[in-house]
Amino acid sequence: MRERLAGSGWRDLGAGLCVAGLLIPEAVAYAGLAKLPPSHGLTAALVGLAIYAVFGRSRYAIVSPTSSTAALAAAAALSMPGIVGVADPRAYAQAMQALVLCAGAILFALSWARQGQLSAFVSRPVLRGFSFGLAITIVIKQLPDALGIELPKTLAGDPGHVLAYVVAQAPHWQLPTVAVTLAAAALMALIRRWPQWPASMLVMVAAIAAARGFDLQALGVRAVGTLPLPSLAIALPQLSLADWFRVGELAVGVVVLVFAESWGCMRTLALQHGETLDANRELWVLGACNVGAGLLQGMPVGAGFSGGSANAAAGAQTRWAGAAALLVMALALAFALPELALLPRPVLAVAVISALWHALSPRPLLATWRMGRDRTLIVAAVAAVLVLGVLDGMLTAIALSLVDALRKFSQPLLHELGELGATRNYVDVEGHTDVHAKPGLLVLRPEEPLFFASAERVVAEVVQRAAARDGLRGVVLSLEESADLDSTAVECLLELDQRLQARGQHLVLARTKDPVRELLGRLAPQGIGAPDRLYWSVDDAVQGVSRRDSI
Repeated sequence: MRERLAGSGWRDLGAGLCVAGLLIPEAVAYAGLAKLPPSHGLTAALVGLAIYAVFGRSRYAIVSPTSSTAALAAAAALSMPGIVGVADPRAYAQAMQALVLCAGAILFALSWARQGQLSAFVSRPVLRGFSFGLAITIVIKQLPDALGIELPKTLAGDPGHVLAYVVAQAPHWQLPTVAVTLAAAALMALIRRWPQWPASMLVMVAAIAAARGFDLQALGVRAVGTLPLPSLAIALPQLSLADWFRVGELAVGVVVLVFAESWGCMRTLALQHGETLDANRELWVLGACNVGAGLLQGMPVGAGFSGGSANAAAGAQTRWAGAAALLVMALALAFALPELALLPRPVLAVAVISALWHALSPRPLLATWRMGRDRTLIVAAVAAVLVLGVLDGMLTAIALSLVDALRKFSQPLLHELGELGATRNYVDVEGHTDVHAKPGLLVLRPEEPLFFASAERVVAEVVQRAAARDGLRGVVLSLEESADLDSTAVECLLELDQRLQARGQHLVLARTKDPVRELLGRLAPQGIGAPDRLYWSVDDAVQGVSRRDSI
């Protein structure tokens, strides 16, 4: 047992070294994406690692700044009234801090309300499309640093114009900067062949050594500059009440992205390694991580795929691998932070692009495309980010998911069922050869739950089909998809019963769940809620109508 524990501890330490080597350059780079000093990204990484190591449950999740939350939070903060660009760094930092605190508070509230399932309302095709479009946007915005050109502030938020400007400035690309970029990219690609090695950290160390040895700044290659130590001082932003309300509205998009991305990463890793996680608890821990990061003036954090995948690939055995990464980061910041000032900016751009490499892969999009499903959602999500920007693109992506869900639920298919041979099983009459309908009886099944948006449509179609069937004596409506009914659905069923009775046709319900039985039995005990009109199976319902007709 001791040997196993010791082996686990060494593997966690090794994984922590690899994760720290990834997180330090990512934290610096993502702080740049969020238009904040690097200390904000480093603070957020330290806080996220510390809190998740204590309260989290995933063995592999690494909570730290991510590219998507950094870009989205920056877009949200810049949309605050009175903040034009980042001309006033203090006002911008205050808006960002308030955004992180509000996001954490909303995550807490959702956990308290046990709403962990809400991440499912952003469909995977939409989230993948958004991530792909965001990755393209971020990569394009790294090109000026990678090529050594200055970008006019008027183009900072538009990836299309940024790309056009970069191409037009080709004669003015700074050749030493381009050479450093290509060398860093080649070295990164080479080291990435060994996943257990911290490629970004090794490339950064080599770049710092080259900057010191060859005086790259004298050749025109810009450096990151002085990086102050994270202060880790608790502070609260000073905003007006109106600004706090505005921040609360903007934080909703950040919350959706944080939890959807984080839970997607956590659940994927859990399924791969046989873990069981509670979405509501992870929601609470993410809230704690963001509140902690906000109080210490950090940036938003979440469980990103790059950190979690690197942790798992490096052989982590417990969540204490994150604690090991925290220790390594703290030691590196205490003793090696001044050296980061020499880091060439084009190398930092390469580190960002490398971290986004998985998001730039079209494979997940192509896999969904080949299914022949959700193609419009994918294209619309990618286009929304590229055309509308990060914040409006995210809100559009959320709206796309909700509209698509409402469209499917509000337009349910209504299938007619027939008995399959002599099995007493009832299946769709279309697509099956050995299926026959009962004479004088119409058996129908809505393929979506009955609720306010679908009930009237279903009732209208049932009446239409019943009217078109000569000699029809009864209708069986199977409610197996409806776990419960809202008031609109109940009223529509009562109206359907009345309309069929007026035609001399008898309505019974099959596959009714207990909440539906209790509700209808209380509201219409002598009508559709009577015990002899509610059945557990379709076959029982058919037999019940047949017995009634024979009396």
